[in-house]
Amino acid sequence: MSGDSDEVLGSVGPRLRALRRERGITLADLAAVTGVSESTLSRLENGQRRATLELLLPLASTYNVPLDDLVGAPRTGDPRIHLKPIRRFGMIFIPLSRRPGGTQSFKMIIPARPEPLEPTPQTHEGFEWLYVLSGRLRLLLGDRDLTLSPGEAAEFDTHLPHWLGSADGGTVELLILFGPQGTRAHLRTAPGRSPHGETQQ
Repeated sequence: MSGDSDEVLGSVGPRLRALRRERGITLADLAAVTGVSESTLSRLENGQRRATLELLLPLASTYNVPLDDLVGAPRTGDPRIHLKPIRRFGMIFIPLSRRPGGTQSFKMIIPARPEPLEPTPQTHEGFEWLYVLSGRLRLLLGDRDLTLSPGEAAEFDTHLPHWLGSADGGTVELLILFGPQGTRAHLRTAPGRSPHGETQQ
């Protein structure tokens, strides 16, 4: 039993490192958010520090994942997926994929607003693919201003300046796939400026 526990705990470090890199967070940023020192986080990721509940709880909270995911605990047979919304830049992202790294899928909700947001196009590495479930999506892509209705999809290189918003002020729901760089651009948790000009807290 002890050997099994050591094996599980030994896999925590690589899992934490992969999750941090997926989110585009530096050790310094993570230390500031969790209150755990940068050196402790580094040793934890490198396997030089044993994972404890005291260290893992703030990390699970920051990454918004179940504690079981950090330690790689086996599933109990419950097939249900417990989705936890992520709120960023006035939008809601519901992760639909769980494996760190690679393309990530989300359900994205753009809430209704009495006044539309001022478009602030951004660029970054990667690609995005989206499919409108409901509402009318406004997509600015380079010099094109497009409106997508339910059932319409778009795929684009994110080197092009782009911005997503509601075309008529109503709620928009869509499925969206991000390449790794796109995930970092949209879901990073480090303090800074958002793509929509809002300051992250």
